[in-house]
Amino acid sequence: MSKSRLRRSISRWANASEAEARDLRATFTADDRECIDAAPDRTPVRLRGSLRTVTLRPRGGVPALEAELYDGTGTLTLVWLGRRRIAGIDPGRAIEVAGRIGSHEGTRVIYNPKYELL
Repeated sequence: MSKSRLRRSISRWANASEAEARDLRATFTADDRECIDAAPDRTPVRLRGSLRTVTLRPRGGVPALEAELYDGTGTLTLVWLGRRRIAGIDPGRAIEVAGRIGSHEGTRVIYNPKYELL
């Protein structure tokens, strides 16, 4: 294998996360859709992205399902209070959410968002 071919292979492997972000931006922010990093706080928004993680984290003794939404530009935490599981809300799933972005402990959050599985 030549050095330049090896270098290209290593470069592609090393930049896999950048390639993933580029692909997600192309998929979810096309058609002048809002992107997560530019979405304003305390204003109704509609965002699309892929769920990176889904976890159960109780808040104040109440079950809460948390998911991290990623669209290639930024991340946003989605929290459904009082829910232990929602059918279809799984890591890797494409989703569109609507709600108002707030902040909790320095993290951007939408509580109880309306959602549509894509």
